[in-house]
Amino acid sequence: MRLLVIIVLCTVAVAQARASECVVLLHGLARTSNSMNDMQEALNKAGYQVVNLNYPSRDFAVARLAEIAIPPALQACAPDVTVHFVTHSLGGILVRYYLAQHELGQLGHVVMLAPPNQGSEVVDNLADVAGFSWLNGPAGLELGTGAEDVPKQLGQPNFSLGIIAGTQSINLILSTMLPDPDDGKVSVQSTKLEGMTDHISLPVTHTFIMQAPDVIAQTLHFLANGKFNHSEHASVR
Repeated sequence: MRLLVIIVLCTVAVAQARASECVVLLHGLARTSNSMNDMQEALNKAGYQVVNLNYPSRDFAVARLAEIAIPPALQACAPDVTVHFVTHSLGGILVRYYLAQHELGQLGHVVMLAPPNQGSEVVDNLADVAGFSWLNGPAGLELGTGAEDVPKQLGQPNFSLGIIAGTQSINLILSTMLPDPDDGKVSVQSTKLEGMTDHISLPVTHTFIMQAPDVIAQTLHFLANGKFNHSEHASVR
């Protein structure tokens, strides 16, 4: 009976602690907040306040999208709470851009899923192809690997950053444009960023990385501990 009481009290304490933490979710290019629903559900169950908003990823360049997407999400968090970010693809670049321009004193951890931190060779190869700009918008055109592209213009992170990369692809044509291993849109090497806190690669695709149970579990682990659980996986930095 005493053990049960202790367990219950510990559970309540954790829930109360998490209630003072807000997680902002940022979906990827040409996606919506619905793509992050599984992640949101898991974070809610863990006791976090979660903000999962849409932003017009195909309509504006990175600089404008960062100001459109992030301030409203921060305002939706409760006052004076620790704010974490969990991002997919382009969402990670928006966070890097925003935090380079703004100081966020209550910032906690950032988990990026399949971020093109060094850009993507897919953009290098297809940017001039008819329809690419229409499908991906101004921000999509900024995600190449060149020195003038946005990912290479952003500096090292000065925050706690965990990155999860995928190693499986459902787009074999795009994969031929990428260094192996890759997730069909971004290579594992491109996700890495000097100054990152931790990195892990998992057998998931770019399209569905945010829904994979292992990815969700690793995200929760990083938010709670500031590191991934490498004991279960061999493919690590």
